[in-house]
Amino acid sequence: MPFPTHIVAAGGFVEDGEGNVLLVKTRDGGWVYPGGQVEVGENLINALVREIKEESGIDTTVSYLIGVYSNTGIFKWYDGVTEVPTQVMFDFVCKPIGGELAVSEETTESRWVPKDMVLDFITHPAIRTRFQAYLEFNGGVNYMEYVTNPEFVIKHQIGISR
Repeated sequence: MPFPTHIVAAGGFVEDGEGNVLLVKTRDGGWVYPGGQVEVGENLINALVREIKEESGIDTTVSYLIGVYSNTGIFKWYDGVTEVPTQVMFDFVCKPIGGELAVSEETTESRWVPKDMVLDFITHPAIRTRFQAYLEFNGGVNYMEYVTNPEFVIKHQIGISR
């Protein structure tokens, strides 16, 4: 029996203590909160700290888990050729502990954005939905299953009031 293939990823809502959240502008997907794939042999926390640093230049500590998400759709990457497998994503709240805003091979801009203005930047429906869940976080970890292609559709959710 072959083992299933999934992408495991972590995302971080980095709060600066002054009402701002860290956003990065990706080369392919517009504005998002930082995060990315967990590499082989890496745990979620180390992966998230690494991804935030790589994408934004900011050093962080991870505070707590707020959501688990499954994108169960299989679709083509931005190149139109590469097939993206299903994904399991964990969203955490994080705190900055140092570093300077920077860009990377994956990002063209990074900035602190007032929390109440973040949705003016984020256009991707899944990222907007996950950010809204962060804004509405009430202490319980949320779970949501969705697909993003051909259109964004929420298939199942627990703990998220809508």
